[in-house]
Amino acid sequence: MSKSVINGTVKSVCPFDCPDTCGLSVTFEEGKITKVTGDAEHPVTRGAICNKVRQLNDRVYHPDRLLYPLRRVGPKGEHSFERISWEEAYEEITSRMKGIISEHGASAILPYSFYGNMGVLNAEGMDRRFFHRLGASQLDRAICNAAGSTGYAYTMGASRGIDPEETIHTKLFLIWGCNLVSTNMHQTMLATEARKNGAKVIHIDVHRNRTSTWADQFIHLRPGTDAALALGMMHVIIRDGLTDQAFLEQFTLGYEDLAKQAAEYTPERVEAITGVLAAEVEELSRLYGTTTPSFIRIGNGLQHHDNGGMIVRTISCLPALTGQWDVLGGGAMKGNSWYSRLNGEKIERPDLMPDPDVRTISMNQLGDALLDAAPPVKMLFVYNSNPAVVAPDQNRVREGLAREDLFTVTHDLFLTDTCKYSDIVLPATSHFENLDLYTSYWHLYLQLHQPIMEPMGECKSNFTLFKELALKLDFEPHLFDISEQQMISEALDSENNPLLKGITFEALQANTWMKAGGNELPSYTSMIPTPSGKIELYSEKMLMNGLPPIPNHTPLREPETYPFWLTTGPNHSFINSTFANQEKLQKLEKEPLLHMHAEDAEALGLLSGERVKIRNDRGELEMTLRVGQDVLPGVLVTQGLWWEDKKKGHQAVNTLTPQRLADMGGGATFFSNRVEVLKADTALS
Repeated sequence: MSKSVINGTVKSVCPFDCPDTCGLSVTFEEGKITKVTGDAEHPVTRGAICNKVRQLNDRVYHPDRLLYPLRRVGPKGEHSFERISWEEAYEEITSRMKGIISEHGASAILPYSFYGNMGVLNAEGMDRRFFHRLGASQLDRAICNAAGSTGYAYTMGASRGIDPEETIHTKLFLIWGCNLVSTNMHQTMLATEARKNGAKVIHIDVHRNRTSTWADQFIHLRPGTDAALALGMMHVIIRDGLTDQAFLEQFTLGYEDLAKQAAEYTPERVEAITGVLAAEVEELSRLYGTTTPSFIRIGNGLQHHDNGGMIVRTISCLPALTGQWDVLGGGAMKGNSWYSRLNGEKIERPDLMPDPDVRTISMNQLGDALLDAAPPVKMLFVYNSNPAVVAPDQNRVREGLAREDLFTVTHDLFLTDTCKYSDIVLPATSHFENLDLYTSYWHLYLQLHQPIMEPMGECKSNFTLFKELALKLDFEPHLFDISEQQMISEALDSENNPLLKGITFEALQANTWMKAGGNELPSYTSMIPTPSGKIELYSEKMLMNGLPPIPNHTPLREPETYPFWLTTGPNHSFINSTFANQEKLQKLEKEPLLHMHAEDAEALGLLSGERVKIRNDRGELEMTLRVGQDVLPGVLVTQGLWWEDKKKGHQAVNTLTPQRLADMGGGATFFSNRVEVLKADTALS
């Protein structure tokens, strides 16, 4: 397909950090995108897309879109830049790299990225190869799903759930810790299809939101207590003889140990921990224990706690108790990246690292890394991320970014908050301008995206940027002077994944999308990739790693200095901080709100609609209060990562969140966060 479309409709893929990875249909008129809709032919997303992605043409042609390289000319913290050429940018970046490596070593250079673009080449391809060859510090990209994925893998062996297309057969959906309507809309569509056939949908969460309204029943619990609720369900299921003993004997390890643990979690004890009434625990447990097939969609939110890994580990044990993995439409899902796993070793080339033991820095502790790391970080290279909004403990992050001896390069589509602290800003292409390969961490389809428009201005993709930097540094041409097609072919050359057999670049060119494993997926129980080959209700591996081998509940670790738990979840119109600079979507969200229970507001003398100050030892900010019943007493919720805007009063909510790491996988603990709330005009002592 030609890169340049004049008139007509072409296929595309949604590139954002969302499970659905939708097929798109893009309309051009006179060489310009005029409409973005869903591709009705896509087998899972079926022509439906979210409202924010419908606004992609506004994002591509946004008046603030970066089109040329820039160099800082004013103080850090301001948007003060001059236009330069790519040659000037490359010269300054490479000369700085050479100087830093000579004086401090390559580990003084730190890449910082995540999945602002989920394309394999532009998110974890040429960039990883470049920084491996450079010898830079490694980044532990654990800000999103690391804790839960690790916990789930201890039980099930890998990020592998049921095929979401099978959930139309489910009779009981438990949507646990996930605002599905806003963050996984096509699973909502499949659940709706199942509901027409008699399925019941139950939402379990700390916040009454769009999914709670859509569901048949809502179960409201306190933050970080999900493992206790799961153990309480196990207690009732085991007590009442609702287990599938034949399945447990054949496919699980450690049932007796788990049963002994669950015996301690009576419904009354669970009520005291979670706030869910004992009678409600009984009802939920018996419904789950007697309904087949049942399916648990495990969300991202609940893993962002101190005990987030164990929460997911515990919930993932439930389907085995009633043998759901052997039933069409039964089981669970945290993620499904196992099915379409690519040859990461071949495209990322970790073997190129001069020092395989080079230090690893957690992206969740960027503030500490920039201020305290020894030897110090002297260059930060940011792409596919906006750490000045998304990273926790923002005051320390921004203090680190403001260091005059830190040279920061940012590659983005816009002048983000991070760009305020950058020395060089480089213009990035949108995904419409790129050739790339997309997988999903929910459905099982791989999709090839061919560019449908020429790069705007002087924009370059991540792939091109790091390829050209490598060649400027005289890295090996046979490793770096390659095409996107070559790297996609390398990614698909997966010797360890037979489910990719027959899926090649050429085949994807002809078919647009192809399903991992086709329609012949192995049964779940035919291969369970744990050390024992069974679902591990007891995990020897956890014991060896210093973790409790049996699921349990542990309280959150944030000291009780402040009275409220603050949960900072996603809103409906943004994806992390992406889309937060689009006026139409800002208007739909109106403004950042702090949700508080009416009892707490009355006790503090606060009224809905007034401005309040939220603070803890990490920082403070102001927000408009929304009083009601959507959160439990003692709990606060705010949604969305808004870019800072002094005129509108928008502030970075991650000013308040901790850099502490979760119990597993080095995950973030955004939601294990205590604060106090004051009237906005209250002076602090």
